[in-house]
Amino acid sequence: MSYRLGVDVGGTFTDLLLVHEKSGQTWSAKVPSTPADQSVGVLSGIKRVCERAGIDPKQIDHVMHGTTVATNTVLTGTGARCGLVTTKGYRQVLQIARSYVPGGLGGWIIYNKSLPMAPLACTIEADERVSAKGDVVRPLDEKALRASLKKLKLQKIEALTVSLINSFANPAHERRVREIALEEMPGTPVSISSDVVPEMQEYERTVTTVANSYVRPRVDRYVRNLKTKLAGVASDVKLHILRSDGGLASASSAAEYPVNLLMSGPAGGVTGALWVAVQAGFRNLLTVDVGGTSTDVALIQGGQPRLRRETTVGDVTVRASSVDIRSVGAGGGSIAHVPELTKALRVGPQSAGADPGPAAYNRGGTEPTVSDANIVLGYLPEMQKLGGDMVLNRELAQTAVKKVGDALGLGVKQAAQGIYNIVNENMVGALRLVSVEQGYDPRDYALIAFGGAGPLHANALSRLLGSWPSIIPPGPGVLCALGDATTAVRDERARTYVRKFSETNGKEIDKILKGLAADASKGLEVEGVKKSEITTSYQVDLRYHGQGLRLTVEVNLAELQKKGLKVISDKFDEEHERLFTFALPLEHELVTLRSAVQGQGIKIKRRPLAAGGGDPRAAAVGKQKAFMEGKDVIAVVYDRVKLKAGNKVRGPAIVMEMDSTSVILPKHTGHVDKSGCILIYPDNFKAPKRVAAKKSGHK
Repeated sequence: MSYRLGVDVGGTFTDLLLVHEKSGQTWSAKVPSTPADQSVGVLSGIKRVCERAGIDPKQIDHVMHGTTVATNTVLTGTGARCGLVTTKGYRQVLQIARSYVPGGLGGWIIYNKSLPMAPLACTIEADERVSAKGDVVRPLDEKALRASLKKLKLQKIEALTVSLINSFANPAHERRVREIALEEMPGTPVSISSDVVPEMQEYERTVTTVANSYVRPRVDRYVRNLKTKLAGVASDVKLHILRSDGGLASASSAAEYPVNLLMSGPAGGVTGALWVAVQAGFRNLLTVDVGGTSTDVALIQGGQPRLRRETTVGDVTVRASSVDIRSVGAGGGSIAHVPELTKALRVGPQSAGADPGPAAYNRGGTEPTVSDANIVLGYLPEMQKLGGDMVLNRELAQTAVKKVGDALGLGVKQAAQGIYNIVNENMVGALRLVSVEQGYDPRDYALIAFGGAGPLHANALSRLLGSWPSIIPPGPGVLCALGDATTAVRDERARTYVRKFSETNGKEIDKILKGLAADASKGLEVEGVKKSEITTSYQVDLRYHGQGLRLTVEVNLAELQKKGLKVISDKFDEEHERLFTFALPLEHELVTLRSAVQGQGIKIKRRPLAAGGGDPRAAAVGKQKAFMEGKDVIAVVYDRVKLKAGNKVRGPAIVMEMDSTSVILPKHTGHVDKSGCILIYPDNFKAPKRVAAKKSGHK
């Protein structure tokens, strides 16, 4: 018998989900994260989940791991000292950038631009030139390059990036520079842009490849360290790392191209949420993953997560495919404070994290956090232990929240309610970024909340957005690990191909896309994926001729062969109109062609929940004093394990389980379906009748 393990490392907890590959049976565990060395928490979790399953860790043959190592390296500025080789005349490509200042007009006053990840002092020029068509205009001066590399070596760089102008059209010079660099700097990892992102636009290509170099040594050390420790408990285990786009990469590919891992952790949650929601019959979703440090949100349309061609971490934006996830510093560990100047309550983005954690964890934390506020409000039952074994200290939580109450002249409960309301508004702000600001009406989507703290806020978020139902999946605290365990190996290839539609045709595009797919499939076949199990998707980036903005649209090859390029232009016009309310009567122009291939993930067979009547009293385990919507209430506490399909849990109610707690507000009811999800609706809910715009993509 063999087992597959999904591992998600968060800022506060590490979640694990063990799956028996043949039966689909699952076991879960949640252990505190170990920020100093994440692998310590992972090994601790493996021990615990294997004990629960009653198996030897050696029976695990695959580990699928979502990690935040690359993300945290960028956010904390603790990456490698990077060197950069550019074409002569382009040494300041990172400094010039795109002159983009975040924050609108106010940004010009308050924006402090961070320093490039490759300093100017560590940037050298290669005397060479390739044309946009790939012709060698000026050969590479190897002698001068060697002299420059020897000087650069004195800067004690830890990683080197090579990004030459027009290398996407002809990578020969970049490859030769890499060969020479490895001779002059043996042992220094070298990333070349024609391998990392072979696309036009020298700044985007350069910053992406530099980011790859910046995080590469640290990710490589982590992956090697984890592989070594895994081998100690499971000798034949295969390690895969979750990519930002929701697919899996081999350990070696992840270590070589870590820029594709910047959204590794959050992507697993979206994959898991989609799997669960489809079982419950929902394909249009807003996903809300509330952890200890942050909240990650995304939009799923028609059963497909929206992808974007850029990934942003902090103020670094790189060109790498990722699920369109937006993050906000609002989690269970987010610290509430009242600035002396404004006397206005603020929540986050500072977080108590895993160490020391919220005050209630009794690990030395004293600052009031969102978790402490939830405890004061009575949303976490007296009889519940966090993560199954952590006892919460309610007196410490009240003492911490009292600081906010004293600063605002409020009682402890009112202060806790204020913290709860403000963190909900912060989450709604992130949800609007992926819905309203992208042309989608949140009222046309169900909201699925997960992560350890997600179900505490789901009902309130749905009420603010009008997104019904609020879906509480089974095992919400380990849903990201479920996504890691059920996803599949993925790879992609892209090619810059700038052509007006009048200069090419559907047959030519079809041939190029198939060639890219064949090239990408080779990597999956090396991983043991059968050709019959590989699925392929195709995208093109295009624009109106003369326009700078590009949009990505999906391409169906059968439609392309039948209707030609018009099928692409029609989709582009539809997307342009949805985003900007208009389309232009201009010729279309292709920019980039892309093929993505993916294997098959494991299929988990979950037994339908046992049927029961509407009355959930058999699952009731007590009552809890709570403070909801500004009033003291008595909430019935339910054990989720005892709930049956068909039960109707009327608010005010609290549903507790090993890895999370759900809050159902007054005048709302949670309907338990056969898949095990709790679907929360307002009492007497009637779906509003709205006629969506013809091209909006909505229901």
